[in-house]
Amino acid sequence: NRWLTCKSLPPGALERIADTVADRLRIPWFAGAVKINVSLVPPLVLLPVFLHVAALHFLLGLVILTSLPVVVLWYYYLTHRRKERTLFFLSLGLFSLGYMYYVFLQEVVPQGHVGYSQVVALTCGLILMLAALSRAKKDPGYLPIPASNEKSSHRGLPNKSVRGSSNGLHGVTMSGAAIGRAVNGEAKGYSRMSAEEPEGVKKDWCAKCRLVRPARAGHCRLCGRCVRRLDHHCVWINSCVGEQNHQAFILALSFFMLTSVYGITLTLHTVCRGRTPFVALFYCPGAYSDYSSALSFTCVWYCAIVTAGMGYILLIQLLNISYNVTEREARLALRDNTGRRLLGGLVIDTGQYNRGFLCNWGHFLSLGSSPPQRSAEDIV
Repeated sequence: NRWLTCKSLPPGALERIADTVADRLRIPWFAGAVKINVSLVPPLVLLPVFLHVAALHFLLGLVILTSLPVVVLWYYYLTHRRKERTLFFLSLGLFSLGYMYYVFLQEVVPQGHVGYSQVVALTCGLILMLAALSRAKKDPGYLPIPASNEKSSHRGLPNKSVRGSSNGLHGVTMSGAAIGRAVNGEAKGYSRMSAEEPEGVKKDWCAKCRLVRPARAGHCRLCGRCVRRLDHHCVWINSCVGEQNHQAFILALSFFMLTSVYGITLTLHTVCRGRTPFVALFYCPGAYSDYSSALSFTCVWYCAIVTAGMGYILLIQLLNISYNVTEREARLALRDNTGRRLLGGLVIDTGQYNRGFLCNWGHFLSLGSSPPQRSAEDIV
């Protein structure tokens, strides 16, 4: 009615309408209607449409392939500013992998220039990447919530809710009195735990989780949990990267890079015969001679853009591991002006945990090898 009469909507009306539509979007099922996460829909619908339109003409491909990264970055900053978790990036990544593999089997392999062994090698790389990604999606090293927190949440004490995790991790509650006692050193279980740690190891109190964090642990504002050796919250896996899954995260990125580059090379050798992959990527006169080749060439460029972005992430991760610094520590060092910019600013050396290249990589490869120590309060 307000739209028909050209009247302005009250503040927050559009958000409430969007929330209502998202809540009503369900699929009928045997056990009852299943709610659909709206963030899953755009990649499934728009990606094939955009790629098929981009394959119609070179200029359309240029516009669409230039606009897609801009739209994805805009949506990333929008959700990051609102401190929201979303499945958009995870669904975009998984569906992109599946759709690129489908186009490769349907458009590239039938032309007869790709051997059976090459298809098997590409498939194995994809499977290994998905296996590493599945491991990276598991527990990143969440610190256990103290038992006293769970008990106090059932006693009806005045509390403040904390943002929970969309993976089924419930939010915790905290009372002002309990926080005051903990800050004054009256958190019994964790005061005993801190005495067992070596001197000089930095610990700090998390007011949201109501626990003492060990060195290098951090609180993720999106997951609502404290994570051991927190590196960053990765939107592409919709989870944190911490002590328990950092190795799997690096492994998944590495397998993705190898598989993607191999698939791009095979496709360019088929579409642009007689040219090296790098030259064919920028100069392939027969790419738009037929629609099948045009679609394959468009998907190659889409893969190249995604691979370049993931390659940059992998490079930063490898440099951080070499200097034994996490993304969170680098960000805090920049904020406090306590780190050194190295290699043109690609890495921030805090100097706190750097023990040399070999020792740093040895420390990284040993992450998660020993089970985390339980708190004194949990033992009691």
